[in-house]
Amino acid sequence: MPVKDYVYMTDTAGKAIPRPDEWHLVERLKKGDAAAFKLIVESRKDLVYNTAIGLLQNAEDAEDITQEVFVKVFESVHQFKGESAFSTWLYKIAITKSLELIRSRKRKKRFAFITSLFGENNEPRYEPVDFVHPGVQLDNRERAAKLFHAISQLVDNQRIAFTLHKVEGVSYQEIADIMGVTVSAVESLIHRAKANLRKILEDYYKNQP
Repeated sequence: MPVKDYVYMTDTAGKAIPRPDEWHLVERLKKGDAAAFKLIVESRKDLVYNTAIGLLQNAEDAEDITQEVFVKVFESVHQFKGESAFSTWLYKIAITKSLELIRSRKRKKRFAFITSLFGENNEPRYEPVDFVHPGVQLDNRERAAKLFHAISQLVDNQRIAFTLHKVEGVSYQEIADIMGVTVSAVESLIHRAKANLRKILEDYYKNQP
C-alpha cells in the first residue's frame, strides 16, 4: 500500500510530532522490519535528495548522500526517540552528511593547491558542476544556477537556513529544531544570507562583460 505524504500534528505544547502512521513505521523498523524501511525510504527519499542537492549542487553527490542517509537511518533508528518530527531527524542527518562531503572536498582542493606549488600538475579538481534542482522550472534554470552558485559561497549556517526555508519550504520552527537554535536566530541567519546573496549577485552582474 503506498505511503501518503505525512502531515504533522502538534502536541499540547505546540511541538510538531509525527502522525501515528509514521510512528508505526518507525517502531516496525526498530524491530528490524525491512518492509517498513522500504516504505520510509519511498515516502522520504525526495525530502533527503532535495536537501542534499540544494547544499551540494551535484546530482551524483546528492544521490550518494541520499543512500548514506538511509543507511544511517537503518543503522541508527533506535537513536530516534520521537522528541521531534521524524523529518527533523532526517534533515539533520542529510545536512550533516552533506556538510561532511563539502568539507572533505574543500580539504582535498586545498591540498591540491599546495601540491601544485611543488610542481605536481595532475592534482584533482573539485569544481561546482551544473545541476538541475527538482523544484526549479525549466525557464528559470539559468537564473537559478546563478542563485545556487551564490548560495554555495555563504557560510554553512546561513546556507543551511536559507536553503531549507527558501528552497525546501521548511518552517522557521522546524529549521530551529534542525539547527538547534532559536527561531529568532533562524530569522537572523536568513536575513544575513539574503544580504550576502544580494551583494554576491550584484558583484557578479557588475563583473559581467
